[in-house]
Amino acid sequence: MPDPRQDAEKFATTDAYIQHRDGTYVVARTRVSLDSVVHAFLVGQSAEAIAQAFPVLTLEEVSGAITHYLARRDDIDRYLQRRRENFAVARQAAHFGLGARV
Repeated sequence: MPDPRQDAEKFATTDAYIQHRDGTYVVARTRVSLDSVVHAFLVGQSAEAIAQAFPVLTLEEVSGAITHYLARRDDIDRYLQRRRENFAVARQAAHFGLGARV
């Protein structure tokens, strides 16, 4: 299974709004994943609604995260797809009692 960190390193940037930590993108200076913000955006939530759902984030940070995603959409969509695939494999392994062998 491909490692999402490999894709992440292809387009790894740290800007004012997004940081790359341990193979994952997060909103800078928080533990909120870019995945969470992007998912909310893709299901139609406004930046204001996302900021309300994540009180640790300002409207500026949410807007910055969305802008970061839109500027790198193809790469980040591939990264998110790989994360979903890895999650599905880990979930199935946990269901069958394989634990951390994934």
